[in-house]
Amino acid sequence: MPSDDELRKALLYALGLGYQLCPDALEALRSLPEGVEPTELLKEVLEALGPSGRSFIRGEDVEEALGRRAPAPVGAPRPIPAREVEADIEVLMDPTGAPAPPGSVEDFLRYFKDRFERLSSLLRMRMDARDASTVAAALRAGQNSEVKMIGMVREKREGDGKLVVVLEDLEATATVVFTPRAGSSAYDTATRLMPDQVVCVRAVKIAGDLFLAKELVGPDVPLARRENTKLDGPLYAVLISDLHYGSRSFLHDLFGRFLSWLKGEVGTRRLRELAGGVKYVVIAGDLVDGVGVYPGQEEELEVKDVVEQYEGVAELLSELPDHIEVIMIPGNHDACRKALPQPAVPKKYAGPLYEDDRFHFFGNPSLIALHGARLLIYHGNSFDDMVSTVPGMAFDRPLEMMRLVLWARHLAPTYGLKTPIAPLAEDLLVVEEVPDVFHTGHIHVAGSGGYKGVLLINSGCWQAQTPYQRARGIRPTPGRAFLVDLHGLGVRELDFTRPELWA
Repeated sequence: MPSDDELRKALLYALGLGYQLCPDALEALRSLPEGVEPTELLKEVLEALGPSGRSFIRGEDVEEALGRRAPAPVGAPRPIPAREVEADIEVLMDPTGAPAPPGSVEDFLRYFKDRFERLSSLLRMRMDARDASTVAAALRAGQNSEVKMIGMVREKREGDGKLVVVLEDLEATATVVFTPRAGSSAYDTATRLMPDQVVCVRAVKIAGDLFLAKELVGPDVPLARRENTKLDGPLYAVLISDLHYGSRSFLHDLFGRFLSWLKGEVGTRRLRELAGGVKYVVIAGDLVDGVGVYPGQEEELEVKDVVEQYEGVAELLSELPDHIEVIMIPGNHDACRKALPQPAVPKKYAGPLYEDDRFHFFGNPSLIALHGARLLIYHGNSFDDMVSTVPGMAFDRPLEMMRLVLWARHLAPTYGLKTPIAPLAEDLLVVEEVPDVFHTGHIHVAGSGGYKGVLLINSGCWQAQTPYQRARGIRPTPGRAFLVDLHGLGVRELDFTRPELWA
């Protein structure tokens, strides 16, 4: 039974977070068995409640949390409902097989024209941009006239309390000035613009090709939440990324704990029940650490041959229960073309993974439907560019970059920075179809949230902090996996760095 001081500490903890305890909850805490610390149990209660909007804790909440701690009886059969469900994987977009042209000037002109037309079409679906004109038409307007125009950002300059953006389309160029006084919302939004984004500007013509901005809108995703009607109840996909197998920093023990959970060997009763509902593991790139990715990498490799690295990944994933399907895309460390969009890792490097029909390779990015739930899977290569060019972006804030991507409706808005882009005939990096789940990796920092009904997940990593990250102050959050219910589209973060949860 907890002491009075322990109960007081638990009560103050809940009150400090804005929660109140019902009388039966306080009584349940008083009756806790020896060894159960009430504050720690309350943390588990609040984790389970999530963003429910409820500000009070009931006795049954405490009892359920205590029950989740109880281990499954020895020898008891583990229910595995996912074994009874047939896999349902629909490929909606996969760049694998799309021919990459040699990269002539004509190829790039065609590519940017396709990007402009696709994003312009998305903008014109918005009520506030439907009547927008071309830049050329805006230039013909009279002085002091208000116009709307759609253009691609050619240049952005800041100084003297204002921001100047040069917009262009297929015919003409205009200079648009943003000031906090003329439109603070438009100015704030414009500070986060990246070159080569396509936007709509409402502005007043000052003179010649000069305009004063009043409003700025991006293609953005509409506010919506689709119900998944193909499933009658919960069925789970586990989202992970950035194994970096072959690196000396690969966390064998943590990944082994993750595999043991999926096999039903570790975890509380509730965690083992959840494992039985997992049908898919989705990996958003960097399965291996690769070879020659950066200078001096060989000194940091435990496995120095890339084919052997993929053999090691195949050996690990072969431990998964036979009813689990694995979906994989490449990242910048994988053995395939570095320019986006990346095709699937070739069989000549990852042969053992291709030999198992449970393993499915797609390109980066890919749009996949699992029982009707649409997952946009993207490694996140362009996040490096966003951190270096967009105010407020940082490696420890992955969700902000994911929201910016959806606002721009493009996965790699700027050409010519760190992220190489192949000039395909069609720009497959445009986010034309709105996903239910947007899954990324690359920056090794875990996080989940939402944006206009889209579930956002950056799934961390399975590699300890590298010398490169240490030098740049990047603190990874390894050993995280995100459990997504494909029916209700809820998410739960699983932290495999906490051994007390996985005994």
